Amino acid sequence: MYTEKRAEAQLNTSVNETVHTENVSLNRQVYHRLKLALSLGLRRQILFAVCDDLHLRNQIAARLHSTLAYPVGKVLYQRANVEEFSTPAYPRLVTLRLNVSDPNPISQINQWLVNYPPPIIGGSKDTPGRPLPIPGFQIVGVEMLTKEPVAVQRLFLNYLRLGEQHLSSQESSCFLESCLLFWVSRPWLSAIVQSAPKFWHCRTGVFIFAGEPTPTVDNRRSLDLENFEQLIFEQEEIPPEVIETAKPDFPGNKNEDVLTQIPFSQTSNNQNISSFSHINQELQELIKAALKVSETEDHGQTPEILGEIEQLHIQQAAGEELALAYQNLGNLYRLRIEQGQSTIENLMVAILAYQEAVNHDESSPQLPDILNDLGTLYWMLHRIPDNVEEAKIYIQQGIDFYKLALKLITGDLQPETYARIQNNLGTAYGDLSRFSEPVENWKAAVVAYHEALHYRQEEIEPLKYAACQNNLGTAYWHLGQYNQPLEHLKKAIAAYKLALVHYQPADEPLKYGMIQNNIGTAYWNLSQYEEPIENLQLAIHVYSEALKYRTSTNVPHAYAATQNNLGIAYWHLANQSQITKAEQQKLVNLCIHAYQEAVQTAHSFNGLPLSFDLWVTHNNLGLAHYHLVTDVSFHGDKKTLSQHLESALENHLQALSGFSQQTENYQTTISHIINTIRTFHNELGIQGQNLALSKLPGQLLPAVLPKL
Repeated sequence: MYTEKRAEAQLNTSVNETVHTENVSLNRQVYHRLKLALSLGLRRQILFAVCDDLHLRNQIAARLHSTLAYPVGKVLYQRANVEEFSTPAYPRLVTLRLNVSDPNPISQINQWLVNYPPPIIGGSKDTPGRPLPIPGFQIVGVEMLTKEPVAVQRLFLNYLRLGEQHLSSQESSCFLESCLLFWVSRPWLSAIVQSAPKFWHCRTGVFIFAGEPTPTVDNRRSLDLENFEQLIFEQEEIPPEVIETAKPDFPGNKNEDVLTQIPFSQTSNNQNISSFSHINQELQELIKAALKVSETEDHGQTPEILGEIEQLHIQQAAGEELALAYQNLGNLYRLRIEQGQSTIENLMVAILAYQEAVNHDESSPQLPDILNDLGTLYWMLHRIPDNVEEAKIYIQQGIDFYKLALKLITGDLQPETYARIQNNLGTAYGDLSRFSEPVENWKAAVVAYHEALHYRQEEIEPLKYAACQNNLGTAYWHLGQYNQPLEHLKKAIAAYKLALVHYQPADEPLKYGMIQNNIGTAYWNLSQYEEPIENLQLAIHVYSEALKYRTSTNVPHAYAATQNNLGIAYWHLANQSQITKAEQQKLVNLCIHAYQEAVQTAHSFNGLPLSFDLWVTHNNLGLAHYHLVTDVSFHGDKKTLSQHLESALENHLQALSGFSQQTENYQTTISHIINTIRTFHNELGIQGQNLALSKLPGQLLPAVLPKL
């Protein structure tokens, strides 16, 4: 059958009266995501910030430095129960201007660390102290190389290639323990991509800011790190880099409906926001942005909580009181997120509020729940369509928070919380597999789901137990796409069946139908390795069962997907060598009916979100019609033959309209069209060929006629 390919995405921008305001907001979002990425304290991060406007670049870099270099109190994040402290004398972010005389950023970083090694903190007479973490570094001034000789420019790119060797060899180097942010213009970004491709491949984030190109001048004193009050974004938007990953073929499409859920912890509980001097200014800016795009009224809740926090700071209240107030702020925005307002602004406010709560009270009994919520918020943040590399950073941060929460509790003492976090961790590992190391991450997901099931009691929480079994089945299904398919697919089927037991069709028809669909997926895959007829028949049976509950009325997108899956199962069964010609004709007819249901449903609901490629299905439907009448066992009359060939041609032409940007698929479909027209001529003569040609758009004739 036809193989699904990736469609290239294109972004077009237009300028209108509102572009100024919109781009201010978009640039703010990019800034906040960049700040979050830098604040995570992760090792071996290579980030690129792209900005052609040097004045804007200097403002942003200055704001990052003033915000992150010397954070108040304990920094940002704890890793594995080891506290990281800042001191008034040692920064967490260092800004370095590239030395154009010897443009070696790695050497500059290492030399800075030699001059300013991390101080040793803690320790006693018997216990040695430990050094503070190595700070992050932002490198500015790359654009100044444009004024230097070509040899110096090439030297800079060569130093990046040497840096890439450090990264790939895993050899000891101070800069490997840090996070590096390179500020570059678009021309220099292009030069790095072309001349240091492996270093570019090591990147973990790209953040694109809008702005008109600035002539390269010597602005060595324009990067003012003092008296910086507000960051103003007023430039035209440059679309962010978009990387669209290819959807898998039919098996992946079929398994896309899963019961993956990441619940928040169960804890209690567009106005003008005044400037509160004791509250993080970044948090206040985010709240203003969140209220501006909010779909509901705030009713004074946010200002009230902020006022309470401000008073607690003024009164120098205990950390526990401040933590509770910040937690209340996080809970307010978490509630809005749960109600469907999962905007970037709301997610970031909740994240910063919960992080403040953790910083003020690290002994709170609710700490595991807060860390779980932080993990879930980062998980949600990664799902917002944006730069793929940013998404990877966010999902990894979510995983780190889940793991940190698990270090604070045990399954025996807190089984419900432990199971919930393990289930969340499994789902996060599954999402991380889309970005890197799929086998390792799906294996980690399997371990996490098993841990969750060990403490999630089937008798007490049957639906949560069933959801986790479904997720485990999905993890095994994915592992089966890489290795040991028989073992993993059979485990997937077993897990799905254990989940299905707890969903009664009368009470949970959609979930019941969804899991039946997943079982059909696993049986279809299993048929590729053993007992093809038996497993395809089982797949057809469960797909048919799923369609009793996934109807075109209540869930048209799911109905169309399962009909598409059913059509493919019928096709594969029809092409088994043991199937008789009479049975084959019957199965191909059933295949055609299923495909027709899929495409008709998709077209009748305009804008229906589909988990399969509609144009691929049209092509498959065309091939099924063609196969039915070209098989030696076809005994229909000329009218029936003509009807099937016309249907084949019409579906190939439909597919062709969707493949205009896909060269390989387009040419393959042209070949199908030519074969169909030849069959018109062979079976129905010149009159049949003329009928076929009359259905072709005029622009196709030059491509088709010479090949007939």
